[in-house]
Amino acid sequence: MSKCEQCIIRQFNSLKSLTKDELVRISACKTSKIVKKGEVIFEEGESLNGVFCIRDGICKLTKLSANGKDQVVKLLEKGQILGQRSLISDERTNLRATALNDMELCFIPKAEIMNDLQKNNNFTMDVLKEMADDLKEADDVIVNMAQKSVRQRLAEALININNNFGTNPDGTLSVLLSREDFASIVGTATESAIRVLSQFKKEGLISTVGKHIKIEDLDGLKRIE
Repeated sequence: MSKCEQCIIRQFNSLKSLTKDELVRISACKTSKIVKKGEVIFEEGESLNGVFCIRDGICKLTKLSANGKDQVVKLLEKGQILGQRSLISDERTNLRATALNDMELCFIPKAEIMNDLQKNNNFTMDVLKEMADDLKEADDVIVNMAQKSVRQRLAEALININNNFGTNPDGTLSVLLSREDFASIVGTATESAIRVLSQFKKEGLISTVGKHIKIEDLDGLKRIE
């Protein structure tokens, strides 16, 4: 089991502001777990007694809509933290977290994190900054849904996945999403997402390898209006 004070991953999230002594204490009480592709990390409406630090892998956060479909809210990768908003607000989870590939997670108990939030101002400010960034991102999503076409939104989704999560050795996007997930991300019907992806393929902007997508013309995607 990796020790928190020696973990490189923590440099990518708010845990970087904890002191060595705080990290040693957290390391002694945290637990590690492997989550397989497709497994649910936590359900919407669940009570979390701590937070998850993603050591490896990617997951999606979804919200069950009134029509019974899952709306993809965000994708998270290694280095990011799951559950801190529910922890701080002391409410049940508002979203479901599902692994998109095999993941390694570290679970830190609520008591330890809350203790550090109350005593370490730098840590508190970093957590608040991350939550503020999430709110800004949510604002951008709302504006995009109202003002941009499905083609623009889908092109941006592909670009963001490429930029944030990278590619496999064969050049395909490392995140494997279903066509339903793509539709959910951009706020359209699955049929529309499939149609636009087919258009992108015909225009030489993307290609497919099985269910995987490969971006062939990144600049072309950026120019879509």
